Amino acid sequence: MNFEDLLRRAKEGEAEAIQQIHPVWFHRMYRPLLIKNAMELGIFDEDLYQELCAALLQCIRMFTI
Repeated sequence: MNFEDLLRRAKEGEAEAIQQIHPVWFHRMYRPLLIKNAMELGIFDEDLYQELCAALLQCIRMFTI
């Protein structure tokens, strides 16, 4: 399965696809950006990181392919 198919399945809300895309996509492509934006005064904010991850997953669901 290619990334586009996986993204489409995640967009449709398929739990398995979301679980597959989360570690691969977040950690390779977006984790550094999410961590950078989860820093408050030089301190990593785990709650903010989780909120950013949830927002990114919501964007995936709303994205039109």
